[in-house]
Amino acid sequence: MDPIFIVGYMASGKTTFGRALAKKSGLDFIDLDFYIEQRFRKTIAEIFAEEGEEGFRAKEAAMLREAGEFQNAIISCGGGTPCFHDNMDYMLGKGKTLFLNTDPEVLTRRLVENNSKRPLMAGKSEEEIRSAIKAGLEARLPHYSRAEIHFPGDLLESRSQIDSSVETFITKYL
Repeated sequence: MDPIFIVGYMASGKTTFGRALAKKSGLDFIDLDFYIEQRFRKTIAEIFAEEGEEGFRAKEAAMLREAGEFQNAIISCGGGTPCFHDNMDYMLGKGKTLFLNTDPEVLTRRLVENNSKRPLMAGKSEEEIRSAIKAGLEARLPHYSRAEIHFPGDLLESRSQIDSSVETFITKYL
């Protein structure tokens, strides 16, 4: 089976949904950011600091294409992955693309609750996070919306919601 690429904004549930879908379907799960960190033995933040966004995005594109060669894999992409280096075109041509479409208020709540885990949001107020999400979505939605499958990311809060969402996805799309 060709890979399934999951795209969406930060905190949309890409990793949560991807892991649960992989477990239920028996497919492999790859978190692209983790894959990059393991491959280069540096954190994403270190790569950004040393090489800037351009250097990071070049590595990200190369690793996306490497991971995209795997069969039977679910690949959770970084929030910006589809927006650079014709990555969305690559994903559309290589496998299934899934956009986890999550309400901006849900994203805001998730990021406020867990902003220490997100370097781009660390130390920001709720209003600053809300504003960053609005601007980020405005720039990224044209890329995300090209995905062939649009699936709600709002209902990934509890184990039962995650399980139900995975079952729905499997029934409709696998």
